[in-house]
Amino acid sequence: MTELQRRAMTPQDITRIRFVSDPQLSPDGSCVAFVVTTLSEARDEYLANIWLASTAGGLPRRFTTGPGRDTTPRWSPDGTRLAFVAERIPQKKPQLYMMPADGGEPVALTDLSNGVSDPVWSPDGARLAFVSRVGGWAEPADADERRKSKPARVITSMKYKFNGEGFTYDRRKHLFVVSAQGGEPLQLTDGDWDDAEPAWSPDGQWLAFISARHDERDYDNAADVWIVPAEGGEPRRVTDTAGPLGHPAFSPDGQTIAYIGHRYLNEAGRQARLYTMPVAGGVPQCLTEDFDRPCVAALESFRPLWAPDATSLQVCVADQGNLHVYRAAVGRGRPPVCIIGEERQVTGLSVSRDGTQLAFAATDPVTPAEVFACRADGSEMRQLTDLNRTWKDEVALSVPQRLRYQRDGFELDGWVMKPYGWTPGHSYPALLNIHGGPHLSYGNTFLDEFQVYAGAGYAIIYTNPRGSQGYDETFTRAVIGDWGGGDYADVMAGLDEALRHCDFIDPQRLGVMGGSYGGFMTSWTIGHTQRFRAACSERAVNNTYTLFGTSDIGHSFAELESGCLPWDNMQWYIDHSPLTYAKEIHTPLLIIHSEDDLRCQVEQAEQLFIALKKQRKEVRFVRFPDENHELSRSGRPRHRLERFQFILEWFAIHLQTA
Repeated sequence: MTELQRRAMTPQDITRIRFVSDPQLSPDGSCVAFVVTTLSEARDEYLANIWLASTAGGLPRRFTTGPGRDTTPRWSPDGTRLAFVAERIPQKKPQLYMMPADGGEPVALTDLSNGVSDPVWSPDGARLAFVSRVGGWAEPADADERRKSKPARVITSMKYKFNGEGFTYDRRKHLFVVSAQGGEPLQLTDGDWDDAEPAWSPDGQWLAFISARHDERDYDNAADVWIVPAEGGEPRRVTDTAGPLGHPAFSPDGQTIAYIGHRYLNEAGRQARLYTMPVAGGVPQCLTEDFDRPCVAALESFRPLWAPDATSLQVCVADQGNLHVYRAAVGRGRPPVCIIGEERQVTGLSVSRDGTQLAFAATDPVTPAEVFACRADGSEMRQLTDLNRTWKDEVALSVPQRLRYQRDGFELDGWVMKPYGWTPGHSYPALLNIHGGPHLSYGNTFLDEFQVYAGAGYAIIYTNPRGSQGYDETFTRAVIGDWGGGDYADVMAGLDEALRHCDFIDPQRLGVMGGSYGGFMTSWTIGHTQRFRAACSERAVNNTYTLFGTSDIGHSFAELESGCLPWDNMQWYIDHSPLTYAKEIHTPLLIIHSEDDLRCQVEQAEQLFIALKKQRKEVRFVRFPDENHELSRSGRPRHRLERFQFILEWFAIHLQTA
């Protein structure tokens, strides 16, 4: 099918895409297990199954057929079994299951009221470690008791809730071990803190994990690597509580632990780096100290991967819109080497038992993630899946044009996507999109949302202003204390650059939109310029002062990003709140917010809506019940489709598109 014969992408297409994630290479390197997720509008839920693909080639096949979500596939050390986490029983949390690698019936290994996550096989294949929450109020079984009042919540910690999980102060994450044959799980850790990210020692005697158990844990962002005997016993701290860290991995000889983090207590925008630390204690060694790019530890399958001879590790790195895989040598003086590059983002990574083969998932702007394999040095790369080929043959996807521009001594990145049906000599409305964070970034990944807007006839403009991740640390930290200053100027310069290079953009029909910090920037922008004919501010920070005390992370996040506390410098919080400039907002504004958002509470939207409505400004407020901060990424399918409808209708009205 030619490009002219392909149709535009529509919101409904998100229910047709197969989203691939979490590739796990079998120990012998012959097969990759991975997760395929789809959105069901009819059932209004996500469906996920585990698939298998041979590294020798051939069509991938579905391995599990569960009715809900089967995720987190993990091979047994001998490659004969696959453990996974599954939703198999209605109204019950996901549990740990296992089935033979050549097929058969899955067997449940756990039945815990708070469910299971992060399973890891012991080296001998006899046990699995996992994480589960312990405690919490349980709904009474008796109907009469259920009608009575719930008990009061007694809060003594600032970190008592978390977006997407609700109240967590009385439901702490802890480590468990269960036999691969089933039976009662053994709880290894307890206490009024969270324990997570278990990793086995090569001899199976110890488990490393991440926990913040120090006295000041409620006031700082530090965590430590701990180890605990696999048979149970008192945990021992390995690291020195210097800053945030995660993703521990034992060296092949069990003498060293690698992890990702940094050594700056309570500082935002610092580069996450790769460290090694002797298990017996000592001084941590940074393997990426002179490499001014962040190591990425945002996904479970991005744990550092040791080479069998322990001379190097593979780690994912963010670099100017890409996520690449690098090999970092153990020892000083040798810079990391890129082994999986190109203009794309790697979204999952695993290695064979002998360290010679890698499997990874990767995406680019016009390709949802697929599974690839290569040798450990990046050679002999081959694509193993193409699950979205039929869909891609039907849909015209816009290829972004990258723009590099200079401002205030920084080199900045921006991108422009042409609208569907673009014809030379015609002009089109454009939407300026601003990312969240502020220490996130746009880049070479498949953005279904942008493709939908391009399909609706809009040019799409997006940039990485100062504060964005994937650049040097000075650039990433340049936004701190200056929200709405240099970052706003960077975004506006990116818009001007797009208008200079792209004569098909109509400068009189511009819209602006963004979520979270991007929502802040959207609200801020229309309070400081009249360039835009319409705006959409989602899950926004509109009042930094009230964010401080209401957000799940606001008490630390607002301080780190501002550099001050409200009672020490209230003026900063007033000056850097879009609500302060509500009188200057004349752009028609669509406000979208989720009612269960604990990151940016719905009061952030309520305040700006009332301020604008009181002034008789044009504003519409859309509230989504039973959704949290992640609505646009993982909200219920029908809500995600409904959200698209509100946004497209709003901009169609104000930017005069068909």
